Amino acid sequence: MTSPLSAEEQRIVANFIGDDGRLHTIPSKRSKLLVVLDHVAQQFEPGQTYAEAEVNEILQRFHPDFAALRRYLVEALFLEREDGVYWRIGGTVDV
Repeated sequence: MTSPLSAEEQRIVANFIGDDGRLHTIPSKRSKLLVVLDHVAQQFEPGQTYAEAEVNEILQRFHPDFAALRRYLVEALFLEREDGVYWRIGGTVDV
């Protein structure tokens, strides 16, 4: 299976996510942030709903400021939120 990310996108992810899978810095440049958020969004299955506590648990694996990550994912249209329930609406998908 090949990665849905281009070589450049893979390089960006590698620059911000350590070997342990944790995000050591949230990118300030929007284009790089979107690549990293796409990588993080891959943790959520399309079509599945998640309670906010589940989203927080998944995002804590990446960065201690899970609330900021959650907000970025919603603002960038990777996740949708309604009444404390989240689901994935964007990002690349393996085919």
